[in-house]
Amino acid sequence: MTLRIAFQGELGAYSHEAVLKARPGAMPVPCQGFTDVIRAVHEGAADLAMLPVENTTYGRVADIHRLLPESGLHIIDEAFVRVRISLMANAGQTLSDIKHIRAHMVLIPQAQAFLDAHGITSENATDSAGAAADLAASGELSVGALASSVAADIHGLDLLAEDIEDTGDNTTRFLLMSPEPDTSRRSENMVTTFVFQVRNIPAALYKAMGGFATNGVNMTKLESYMVGGTFTATQFYADIAGHPEDPAVARALEELAYFTNRLEILGVYPSAKPRV
Repeated sequence: MTLRIAFQGELGAYSHEAVLKARPGAMPVPCQGFTDVIRAVHEGAADLAMLPVENTTYGRVADIHRLLPESGLHIIDEAFVRVRISLMANAGQTLSDIKHIRAHMVLIPQAQAFLDAHGITSENATDSAGAAADLAASGELSVGALASSVAADIHGLDLLAEDIEDTGDNTTRFLLMSPEPDTSRRSENMVTTFVFQVRNIPAALYKAMGGFATNGVNMTKLESYMVGGTFTATQFYADIAGHPEDPAVARALEELAYFTNRLEILGVYPSAKPRV
């Protein structure tokens, strides 16, 4: 049976690229929003979920840290997708014919230098791959879309320019999530992701972090965000290098638990190559 992976966006979205990268033989299942992706797994329309968590240019993806702990899913893998922006249009046109483009509001500023250099105006779209699909369906001329080359392939558009992003290091990190956890050691370099809330005592966060320092555990990510609609309740999202069964990691997590009201491991998974 073919593995089905739900993702947010239209076919050809960067999330679709992440699916192809993580599980090349899987069937992509496009969904409208992040909650729809999670629902697709719980309702049996997909086996796994692919969700973006952060971008090197724009930071963390809005709402994702709030959704992950409540999703009922577990991280089993990660994938890094380099955001390569292509300009595409309906067949028979050249770059000089294009006067206007549509793309997601986050994508347009990343190619602004190229657009300015060619005198091309822009318009926000809900989704870049969706803009490509709409363009193909409309047959419009002198209008293009910015999206991944996968979108051009899928929707039968001509690629007029590739790799037009202003910077060459824009990368999005995705998490592959499953209804069942997988804590087996599949790589020498493992990552453990968890969320926690510190107890209401003086220097609680400082003390909670001490166990990682004293045990030599590398914390690669620590972010805070508000929960429960209040400024006084803060939850932390963290990535560490290692597996919970590693003696040093086990000691650090045990010490962390002493200073927390909540500690939940969201996933244990191999480190993708860009991390190593």
